[in-house]
Amino acid sequence: MADKMEFNQEIATEYDKGVRRTLPRYDPMLRLSQTFLHYALKEQADVLVVGCGGGNELKAFGVPNPGWHFTAVDPAKAMLEAAKVKAKQVGIEKRIEWINGTVMDVPKEKHFDGATCILVLHFIPEVKEKKALLAKIRSHLNSGAPFVLVSKFGDPNDPEFKELVTLWKNYWLDMTNLSAQKVEELMKGTLTDSSISEVEIRQLLTDTGFHRIANFLKTNQFGGWICYAD
Repeated sequence: MADKMEFNQEIATEYDKGVRRTLPRYDPMLRLSQTFLHYALKEQADVLVVGCGGGNELKAFGVPNPGWHFTAVDPAKAMLEAAKVKAKQVGIEKRIEWINGTVMDVPKEKHFDGATCILVLHFIPEVKEKKALLAKIRSHLNSGAPFVLVSKFGDPNDPEFKELVTLWKNYWLDMTNLSAQKVEELMKGTLTDSSISEVEIRQLLTDTGFHRIANFLKTNQFGGWICYAD
């Protein structure tokens, strides 16, 4: 058991370092997301976390809101186990239901007072699949529920997008001891068609039943939007 926990802690540590290289404003993003949810939700609330990763969202939202319960979804079993370790460390594990899968595996009868989908959407290659994911999330939300979406965005063929990718690459070189070749390997897939413009993201949100959409984060080729279920 101890070996397993050490393994999960190592995964979580590496994830924490990697995600902060990927999104330089990661911690302020979590704080702003927490503030948005805190003032939009009641003291007792059920929250859906799509793509819980290493558990940072659960910690950021769960510790200051002791009346909230979470359903945490992630397809990567190792990351889910790492998130469980972090949840136990901060004493919120009893308020979390775990689903090793995607949002499509959330039982249709479950409904939530709020939801987040942070650094997930850009991994889905097809626009119709992105729309299906957002529609599925909306189907589980009560009317008026707050929703936080954070994703890579932009046109990969746009010169400005490419300039931001270059800045991102150089940030990795500044913040790590990795070689330029290794950074190139880690960044493979960045210039892909999986990124869509902010206009398209806003349209997807509107089409799937969200309104009062507002951008609260822009850093390099990443953005964050807050909104509410219709």
